[in-house]
Amino acid sequence: MRRLNTGRPSMSSIGPYFSLTKPRVVVLLQITALCSVLAHDQLGGGVDSDSMRTMLVVFVGGYLSAGGANAINMWYDRDIDPLMSRTKNRPVPSGEVSAEAALAFGVALSVLGVYWFWELANPVAAVWSAFSILFYVFVYSIWLKRSTPQNIVIGGIAGSTPPVIGWAAAEDGLTIATDSVAVVLESLLDLGSLMPWFMFLLIFLWTPPHFWALALYRSEEYGEVGIPMMPNVKGPERTLREMKAYAALLVALSVTAPMSYGGIEEGDSTYHVLGWTCVGLSIWYASTVWRVDLDEQRDPTGRLPTAARSFFVSMLYLALMFIVLVTASFGILGAGFGAALSVVAVVRSESRARA
Repeated sequence: MRRLNTGRPSMSSIGPYFSLTKPRVVVLLQITALCSVLAHDQLGGGVDSDSMRTMLVVFVGGYLSAGGANAINMWYDRDIDPLMSRTKNRPVPSGEVSAEAALAFGVALSVLGVYWFWELANPVAAVWSAFSILFYVFVYSIWLKRSTPQNIVIGGIAGSTPPVIGWAAAEDGLTIATDSVAVVLESLLDLGSLMPWFMFLLIFLWTPPHFWALALYRSEEYGEVGIPMMPNVKGPERTLREMKAYAALLVALSVTAPMSYGGIEEGDSTYHVLGWTCVGLSIWYASTVWRVDLDEQRDPTGRLPTAARSFFVSMLYLALMFIVLVTASFGILGAGFGAALSVVAVVRSESRARA
């Protein structure tokens, strides 16, 4: 029997456009933004129905903004994506979506995302959303990605903004004063707490050792298409030294976690449990970076086992840090729960590594 044409787009036609947004990456980014909203509202009096609305606004707006930027990135990388095994099956090089359609789709999503925040949150959240899009597209994708081995470092600024956007969206009464440039900057930077900036720095400092751990054994293709990854340009030894430096900075940053809350007294039990948990987690992750052995034999898949372990531990580390930051906003019981969960996760991870 002949199938009737209902005029509705099929999943096969929608799927490639959905893939343009890099859904897995975007969802992970938005989880950090949602953690920011939860911590903000709990510290401000408790999570309620308004918190759920804010989280929905942040997730949808963040997905539109980041997804749009990713689609534009795929349009710009249409010349190199077909040359790499990791990217050759993306919608544009595979022919599922034309380059022009990908660009139009990305721009439309980006504009809609900024407008969404402007209308349903506040101008400050909208401006930070616009900043993340423009920085990712013009500074990272078009400029830095193909010109410097520090592309991941500076480009990481865009990926560090979701907690800032989430906190700004949750903060009541934020507006942008336009009396002078200094006043505009103050309006954008003063979010009522240091916590969103702690989260921003956490992601920013985490990004280089996370990606370089993978690049230590999977950067050959990038070099072949003209992308200057750190191991190819400066060598694996220099890359590992810089990874260790960033890991040390993460440990130093973790010491300031309780201070960033603002409302926790130094003698409070929550202050100490949160601080020691964050420091302990950071030292644990840093230890995996310092244990990377560039001379070890690669496994059957071509990976450096210690570098691969550091890469995978980095994801668990970041997740645990955000969980701890959220649970600590519920007081000493929450901080204790976050600490216990972290201990269990670390012990299980180490046990599996030794098995």
